[in-house]
Amino acid sequence: MATVPSVSYSITVRLEVPAGGKAVSQLTHAVESAGGVVTALDVTNAGHEKLRIDVTCAARDTDHAQAIVDQLEAVEGVVIHKVSDRTFLMHLGGKIEMVSKVPLRNRDELSMAYTPGVARVSLAIARNKEDARRLTIKRNTVAVVTDGSAVLGLGNIGPEAALPVMEGKAALFKRFAGIDAWPICLDTQDVDEIVRAVQLIAPGFGGINLEDISAPRCFEVERRLRELLDIPVFHDDQHGTAICVLAALTNALRVVGKSIEDVKITMAGAGAAGNAVLRLLLAAGARNVVVCDYLGAVHQGRDDLDESLRWIAEHTNAEGYSGDLRGAVKDADVFVGVSAPGILTGDDIATMARDAVVFALANPEPEVSPDDAREHAAVVATGRSDYPNQINNVLAFPGVFRGLLDAQATEVSMQMLLAAAGALAAVVTPEELGPNYIIPSVFHPDVAGAVAAAVRESAGGRARGFTEA
Repeated sequence: MATVPSVSYSITVRLEVPAGGKAVSQLTHAVESAGGVVTALDVTNAGHEKLRIDVTCAARDTDHAQAIVDQLEAVEGVVIHKVSDRTFLMHLGGKIEMVSKVPLRNRDELSMAYTPGVARVSLAIARNKEDARRLTIKRNTVAVVTDGSAVLGLGNIGPEAALPVMEGKAALFKRFAGIDAWPICLDTQDVDEIVRAVQLIAPGFGGINLEDISAPRCFEVERRLRELLDIPVFHDDQHGTAICVLAALTNALRVVGKSIEDVKITMAGAGAAGNAVLRLLLAAGARNVVVCDYLGAVHQGRDDLDESLRWIAEHTNAEGYSGDLRGAVKDADVFVGVSAPGILTGDDIATMARDAVVFALANPEPEVSPDDAREHAAVVATGRSDYPNQINNVLAFPGVFRGLLDAQATEVSMQMLLAAAGALAAVVTPEELGPNYIIPSVFHPDVAGAVAAAVRESAGGRARGFTEA
């Protein structure tokens, strides 16, 4: 639940008020007295007796929005005609569309774009399949694939409910990297069926972006698809998150004057995101890491370890700490949370080392209150847009895929992920770097280009195989 009014719960109330009197001046007061924020007030129709006005305002949630409407309706002389939820209006009919890149104004153009002229192009590709990258949308198209099992923070809500999120992802690909992406929502959560479905559609795409597939299923889906396909497969929930975390941590450690090789890092979360973050941090030089899940620290003495947790136990927690998360953060230099809300307090952060770094990335409610964390930590980052240092995957995946497609890469390497993180961190100049600016805005004009260039250079025209660590 939002704690302050947010555009995510923005409504427009169409109402009528008497042309004379105090009703118009009371509208803004009514919204503010209900705790909302007026963002626009437009007169859409005026007469001698009545004014029709659209009042647009931000609320905290749907109940709060209704309370604002009730407050407006209580103003003397106000008649409510219609209440529109602006977020739902944005999604009406979907957020993306297919647009032709070539004109079809006459028979000549139709004959070249379609039959009979297109047959010559099809035959050329039949002789040399690599020409598909040059002569079709394949060179600039990504499939955004989900099974709807881990959508945002909403959980297993199914493929239909996942579609608005995947549409949004496709829109971000286009906006930030000029990539044509298309949502593929699969009505199955069987690993074999997911892998087979993606394998069958792969010829039409230059890359596969796996999205919102729950762990541990996502690990096997990605691994098998990397083995089967000759185009890059990238699980954004894992590797996009990892790139952004490493970039932000690189700059946060610069702020506090520490090095990744020397700091103690405590992580909360051993799922898809946590696993990928850990592996990238280790590849970047981290040596002292303790990972906790809901049962406490992951260590080799636990008897409940699956394959993923066993790998974590073998590569972290050298001292064999077996306690809980609160004990693990004591004296830690860095906390990275990709888990659940409210699992730590400000008092827990106070036990960390001097000039601590806290990344509380659970969304929308972080692992610890950012305000409480800032009382004790030198640098705090979250996944939210209403605090400084937002860790947002849109900083990574558009540029990553732009670089992969430009390089005609066939796979994704750990070196590419490190290069992407380094490039993202470098967008923040030494003059700009500070406790409240360790990662650039998602709208920074240099982000996607810098990440793409680093990935393209790392690929060297062809990507190397993905190495786990």
